[in-house]
Amino acid sequence: MRLSDLGGLVYSTEAGRMCPACRQPVAQCLCKAAKPVPAGDGTVRVSRETKGRGGKAVTLVKGVPLDEAGLVQLGKQLKAACGSGGTVKDGVIEVQGDHVERVLEALKKLGHRVKRAGG
Repeated sequence: MRLSDLGGLVYSTEAGRMCPACRQPVAQCLCKAAKPVPAGDGTVRVSRETKGRGGKAVTLVKGVPLDEAGLVQLGKQLKAACGSGGTVKDGVIEVQGDHVERVLEALKKLGHRVKRAGG
């Protein structure tokens, strides 16, 4: 049996990762745009956490009623207001350092209903 008798292409890395739902490359995923904004109670909660981070404090922002692109943009604004780094993971904005008060004020200026969560 020759390789050409097996029926063609078996595996390719040309397009990179594929979306399991729509079978398109992740960059051109069709189902990504159809994800709804998570529904919450309308209150943004800001807390400080150190668990699992080697004792380093991180400010967490949860419950923001925005899509993924909006969260990334808001994360950039909050990081710039605090003068520190951070990331957006699973709908939660993480800002490096203990900046709870600064984040609360920045979110109030943007018109969000804000509540401090935790201790």
